[in-house]
Amino acid sequence: MNMICLSVNEIKVSVPEGSTILDAAKAVNIKIPTLCHHPDLCVAGNCRVCVVEQKNSRTLQASCCTPASEGMEIFTNTQRVRDARRNIIALLLSEHAGECTTCFKAGDCEFRQLVNEYSFMESELPSVAIKSPADKSSPAVQKDDSKCIRCQRCVRTCAELQDVNALDVAFKGSKQKISTFLDKPLNDVVCTNCGQCVNRCPTGALVERNYIDEVWNALGDSTKHVVVQTAPAVRVALGETQGLPAGERVTGQMVTALKMLGFKGVFDTNFTADLTIMEEGTELLTRLKKVLVDKEKVALPMFTSCSPGWIKYVEHEFPQLLDNLSTCKSPQQMFGALAKTYYAQTVDVDPAKIVSVSIMPCTAKKFESARPEMWSSGYQDVDYVLTTRELGILIRQAGIDFSKIEGQECDSLLGKHTGAAVIFGATGGVMEAAIRTAYELVTGREVPFANLNIMPVRGMEGIREAAVKITDVKKEWSFLEGVELKVAIAHGLANAGKLVKKVAEGKADYHFIEIMACPGGCLGGGGQPIPTNADIRDLRAKAIYAEDEGLALRKSHENPEIDRIYKDFLTEGPLGHKSHKLLHTHYTPRTKG
Repeated sequence: MNMICLSVNEIKVSVPEGSTILDAAKAVNIKIPTLCHHPDLCVAGNCRVCVVEQKNSRTLQASCCTPASEGMEIFTNTQRVRDARRNIIALLLSEHAGECTTCFKAGDCEFRQLVNEYSFMESELPSVAIKSPADKSSPAVQKDDSKCIRCQRCVRTCAELQDVNALDVAFKGSKQKISTFLDKPLNDVVCTNCGQCVNRCPTGALVERNYIDEVWNALGDSTKHVVVQTAPAVRVALGETQGLPAGERVTGQMVTALKMLGFKGVFDTNFTADLTIMEEGTELLTRLKKVLVDKEKVALPMFTSCSPGWIKYVEHEFPQLLDNLSTCKSPQQMFGALAKTYYAQTVDVDPAKIVSVSIMPCTAKKFESARPEMWSSGYQDVDYVLTTRELGILIRQAGIDFSKIEGQECDSLLGKHTGAAVIFGATGGVMEAAIRTAYELVTGREVPFANLNIMPVRGMEGIREAAVKITDVKKEWSFLEGVELKVAIAHGLANAGKLVKKVAEGKADYHFIEIMACPGGCLGGGGQPIPTNADIRDLRAKAIYAEDEGLALRKSHENPEIDRIYKDFLTEGPLGHKSHKLLHTHYTPRTKG
């Protein structure tokens, strides 16, 4: 690898050829402010906040997009540089309808941090900001153009990471804005509600729809029985909202905090993740039997259906493949249906009085809970969805010192889970959990991977493939003898699109495909703490796998509460009549308009 030698503020540094000045500065721990730049996205050079001075150069250089070259002498803090940055920030500030004291993004607003760092006590230029009503049409994401600084991070996120292109730049000059197709409301375009734009927006122009007050009102209503579920990825990110390092596991403290907040039942979405494996695994084996034995034409490969952003994407982009989706609801929605049926019946509570809350790493879960298909309990199955960030706010509002509380376990009935359910939070986790159970059910043996860790399906590559040879099967599964189960995994909708296109064109021979809408899976979900980048997602993933390995039960079919629910409630077993009614659904073709 060729190395480039240069100096930054008279500190010598060597960086690989192809690095930028910004990379060189980071290598010697010199911070250069940025706005349009994000490590997950391509270089843009739009905002120019990152300008630096190069010796003997007439103009300032944008450090995020200027390649480092041999012998460069770079200065990041000269008067000329500080004046240029201050002028750029002042111009942006003059167009920004801040309202910082009431902005939901205030604690995570990169723009406000820059304004504070450059000591703007008041705007140095007259305000030309135009206040416009926020677009609240989506149940998941809110867009406020008056807070937008046109850095275009959201546009690049939607195009590069997700290949959805729900947002784009419209008009030029002073009239430039970030717009949807024909300036339609977010709920009327191809937006998948994934929230990746929210994670990368440096201001409050894009935020999740906030349901904190509604949850507080429910908790304060003595006539309501409020229960909560928490997704696997929340426990390895919530600590970040309370000042802990990225990737810190806070499962027990999270449960204690939820009980202190007043929830009558604190449960775990992992319970219904284990249930999902039983239902989805049975569905896959049933499809394979129909193809291999009954010679029926069945939609294969089967796609997982846990990610609501992915579901809406395929409804828009590949409606011809809707039959390939597993009919299973996501674990969130399975839990919601059971909370108002099985749980209500068991604890003798009127389901009309139950308020079901879920804590998710995902903004698209807010949209999912509002889908008309999700009323199979006779009520809205999940009433309110809060992101990991919103739960962090609830904890702070309640005055709970997160660092000083002792951990507790979830309540029983809908709280027991296995390590297989925990890894749902990472890309490849659903696939790994399914293989652990399906292989053992079919052969009577554990999967032939050390310590149950199916490494070929793990990792952060955008698309991964694996194959598992099935031999020495039980008699009832003889049709699977010698079958090589071919699987694929994709995360991020741009990667998903490439994989699904191969399926649509008949160029793929997989049996089972897992797709997660967000980079890294739920670990990088649109409702996770900000900032997000590859290093942070990797730390969260390590925490997820560590939690899995620390549990006594690591296969979904070993969960005793899963056995109990099939014995006492879903008595016909997986894919039975009652489970079809409560735990399965259908999806809707949507236009691209």
